[in-house]
Amino acid sequence: MGLGQLYNRQYVKGALFLLAEALGIYFIVTRLSANLAGLITLGDTPAHLEKVGRLYKNVPGDHSIFMMIYGLVAFLFLALFIAFYILNVRDAYTVGRLREQGNAAPTVRETLRYASDKGFPYLMLSLPTVGVLFFTVLPILFMVLIAFTNYAAPDHIPPKNLVDWVGFATFKNLLTLKAWSHTFFGVLTWTVIWAILATITTYFGGIFVALLIEQHGIRFKAFWRTVFIIPYAIPQFISLLVMKNLLNDQFGPINQYLRWMGLGGLPWLNDPFWAKVTVLLVNMWIGIPVSMILVLGVLTSIPKDLYEAADIDGASSFRKFRAITLPFVLFQTTPVLIMQFAGNINNFNVIYLLTGGQPANGEYSFAGSTDLLVTWLYKLTLDNQRYNFASAVGIIIFIIIASFSIWNYRRSRSYKEEDMIQ
Repeated sequence: MGLGQLYNRQYVKGALFLLAEALGIYFIVTRLSANLAGLITLGDTPAHLEKVGRLYKNVPGDHSIFMMIYGLVAFLFLALFIAFYILNVRDAYTVGRLREQGNAAPTVRETLRYASDKGFPYLMLSLPTVGVLFFTVLPILFMVLIAFTNYAAPDHIPPKNLVDWVGFATFKNLLTLKAWSHTFFGVLTWTVIWAILATITTYFGGIFVALLIEQHGIRFKAFWRTVFIIPYAIPQFISLLVMKNLLNDQFGPINQYLRWMGLGGLPWLNDPFWAKVTVLLVNMWIGIPVSMILVLGVLTSIPKDLYEAADIDGASSFRKFRAITLPFVLFQTTPVLIMQFAGNINNFNVIYLLTGGQPANGEYSFAGSTDLLVTWLYKLTLDNQRYNFASAVGIIIFIIIASFSIWNYRRSRSYKEEDMIQ
């Protein structure tokens, strides 16, 4: 590194590249090589307690998880070093072509001037990029690697025990072992049903409310908009906790009023069926205002001439909605609709704060009747220390969401006809 710059008679730049290479190689040989080896082995000697007389002392050993993290850091540093080397080669090649064309190689002052002018955006973006690499990409890689280990309680929790690479055994157990597969497919089925129903009800509920508010002859439109925006303005966790208390089976005001009217209370949160109905209803209360605000903005952009032409042709209200309003709304909100579906698959707040995944299901492993994959992942991680299974579930969630979102977005008119909106 730097020899190309020296050949092009850029002596200062070449010296800096040589110095960077020397420091990088020294750091890789003295520190990173051991960390990369640790990423492969995940340790050889677990920590333990050794008896000394009547006392015990801690004997240090390998911590598999720390070794995995250090190994990933070394891997990313090595990737950055390789990328820096490629940039060095490209720089030497570009300057060499300039010299072949009869131009002089840029001086140090010209290089600094170029870096502070045209290269300034790249310099400013490089630091956030490195931050994203180590604080976003590295945790994602760590989570992915955990799925290919046996990192789980009670027998493989460091530092007392080592963690080993097991390949796809975790995925195989998750999909084939009855204790895990029954829970996974049951929770997955409810997650898909929940995501579809939650998205449809909030989206079309928002369209319905927006159309009612925008109808001709409706007075106090600003008041109605404000009333329906209030549930959105209140922090979601407050609304969910209030709803949880209102729907309490024994002491909730709703059931008390129902009993007072002689109708009897309903097991809103204690029965598997009614708990699922409840979370859908509460999600409508929270989600409809979001869709309503979005649709209101779209309705104001629809040309009035279209409705006037439809009136002249004698079109009914439903016909105008189906031929004019709905296509415009769908065209401009399909990407948001896809995002809402993806968000509902990972809608942790509504389920966890309202039901906590309950009521219990005796046939499931560490999951309740209303648990989604994301809340089951949370329980596997923090409550039961089944980190490898939680990581595998996280990867499967990503595959489902990414595949569905990309496939649907590429098929939407918003993607195919994006040039219509300038």
